Amino acid sequence: MKRDEKWVVLAKSADFQGIGEMYGVDPVIARIVRNREVTGKEALDAYFQPKRSDLYDPALLKGAAEAAALLQQKIREKRKIRIIGDYDIDGIFSTYILYHGLSACGAVVDHTLPHRVNDGYGLSEKLIREAYEDGCDTILTCDNGIAAAKEIALAKELQLTVIVTDHHEVPLQWEGDQPIAVLPPADVIVDPKQPGCTYPFSGICGAVVAWKLLWLLYRTLGREADAVSYLPYAAFATVGDVMELRDENRTITALGLEALRHTDHIGLQALIRQSGLESEQLRAYHIGYVLGPCINATGRLDTAKRALELLLTTDPAHAALLAQELVALNESRKELTAKGVDQAIELVEKGELWKKQVLVVYLPGCHESLAGIIAGRLRERYYRPTFVLTDAEDCIKGSGRSIPPYHMYEKLSRVGELLIRFGGHAMAAGLSIAKEQLRAFDDALNADAGLSEADLTEKICIDVPMPLTYISQPLIEQLAVLEPCGNGNEKPVFADRELSARRAFYIGRERKMLKLQLVCGNGSMDALYFGDAEEFLNHYRKKYGKEQVDAMLCGRPQQIRFSFVYYPQINHYQGRSMVQIVITHYA
Repeated sequence: MKRDEKWVVLAKSADFQGIGEMYGVDPVIARIVRNREVTGKEALDAYFQPKRSDLYDPALLKGAAEAAALLQQKIREKRKIRIIGDYDIDGIFSTYILYHGLSACGAVVDHTLPHRVNDGYGLSEKLIREAYEDGCDTILTCDNGIAAAKEIALAKELQLTVIVTDHHEVPLQWEGDQPIAVLPPADVIVDPKQPGCTYPFSGICGAVVAWKLLWLLYRTLGREADAVSYLPYAAFATVGDVMELRDENRTITALGLEALRHTDHIGLQALIRQSGLESEQLRAYHIGYVLGPCINATGRLDTAKRALELLLTTDPAHAALLAQELVALNESRKELTAKGVDQAIELVEKGELWKKQVLVVYLPGCHESLAGIIAGRLRERYYRPTFVLTDAEDCIKGSGRSIPPYHMYEKLSRVGELLIRFGGHAMAAGLSIAKEQLRAFDDALNADAGLSEADLTEKICIDVPMPLTYISQPLIEQLAVLEPCGNGNEKPVFADRELSARRAFYIGRERKMLKLQLVCGNGSMDALYFGDAEEFLNHYRKKYGKEQVDAMLCGRPQQIRFSFVYYPQINHYQGRSMVQIVITHYA
């Protein structure tokens, strides 16, 4: 089914010609950057020429100076520190940064990562007691802890020192319509989202918070220059955890990617090779869709400790073996995900759940680690806030993915009495709930959804309505200055209308995708569509008739006219370079 969309042309004003001349780019590029809300010379300089001096001082993070001083004391006194991370890419890299960095300072430090099924997210009473029984003096969390008030209270009863480093939202309790922040009783909290933190950009990931704390510790030890070496790992986690690539995140990612292209890190080199990539060609896309999922797959289907082992090993042969295992696990994850998505779509469409404002989909046989991925796919398909839940050992667990008008964490806070546990932020969340509360949960979320028809119609924001005849290889090559692209700094979006095609072909082994030969000036240009080919063709069958579509598929003249949202690329084939477009939306 083709969901409702509203195409909107962004019409922000600026001196595009002047900006283009200042930075040596086409005015089209200047317009795209303005659409990303980058204004003023300082911001434009940071965008076009990111440099280390653009990074914010770690001392601006509330609690960071106190945490660094406390860690320095623990190192000096040879107190045993246990780092407790999380099982996703952000938690794994946060743990790596802190463990490797503290070890290099001579700290008595070890680490553990929770098992997704056996331990659940973040801190648990089990992990607290294990730390106590192992003679630890201090627990240092990363990418978790802000929502663990009960567990940290236990740690304090056991007279453990607790330092929380996190980036998630602070838990809320509601008094009427007023949210009240609830902080855990840790000795120090470092989280840019905590009340009173004036850090200039709160959208950093857990690994960046960990890196900033380490940076500040190194400054107190007179080793500040050494902190820079951890930047690539903070960048990897930033992209992998789908943080917005704007402000400081874009600078971190741009500088980190450049370092990763020349990395001598044994584990990452092995993973890059095993994935069939070349370090020199690394882009944010490869972290988000190739390398990052391999890191995440270990925490989903096995144990995240295997991915951390890859990052810590200094043995190239062992790294190669671990990388091979990670890639194989990710292939298994893809197969399981595809099955789960198909089952979920069948449930949604047979039961007409898609008519609800919030989708709550119960898949009892789904591996709980895949719930978030499946929720994301359903969110993309139906443009609804979506929760996917599955059976766990003694309850139901699940994950949610949201749309911009729906603050998922706040909505969960409002129904917190129905839940065993929950956490997350505006666009994603995780939860545990008793099975008998499932219907009440669904009803309560939909009763309080507060979404209008406009909210549930996805806006496709077009940067430039650009005729195909304007596209050139030099312009496409210039688009590289917009990298790294991703969440918050999306690929440029172009559109053209009243297009005609000479022919359409099915492509791919299973003939599920399309290639069109579009009329372009006096010649033609290839257009690729990687979505559902039959859904695409059915749209035009309804609009123009089956005979017209059949004629296009046979290369005969027809009257079909297309409007496409697209992005251009260069196709290198058999020594030739040809401009083509990839269709993302059609009408």
